[in-house]
Amino acid sequence: MTVVACPTCGKKVEWTPANKYRPFCSERCKQIDLGAWAEEKYTIPGAVQGDPEVDKPTDD
Repeated sequence: MTVVACPTCGKKVEWTPANKYRPFCSERCKQIDLGAWAEEKYTIPGAVQGDPEVDKPTDD
């Protein structure tokens, strides 16, 4: 059996089909994580996008 840590609280959770909240330990931890994403507390790194008007190629 695989055991993982809940991403929100760190509690040990069994990774089984019976745990409908996996990888979270509870509905509460799942909702806390969803709220953090909605508030943009988490970001995925990527290339910085510039202004399309400034970065537009010119015909020289």
